[in-house]
Amino acid sequence: MSILRIIFAIILPPLGVFFTVGIGKSFWINILLTLLGFVPGIVHAIWVIAKNDK
Repeated sequence: MSILRIIFAIILPPLGVFFTVGIGKSFWINILLTLLGFVPGIVHAIWVIAKNDK
């Protein structure tokens, strides 16, 4: 499932974060970062997925 979440994080970063942690602080931060610049949103999404990988 982790590979699928990383693919979602590259295509649409908030979706990858949503599948990892749900709607929470990280999700809203990722939406803000994605709106400010697509690359920061991708970096944050991959960081959240890697941090919460079980």
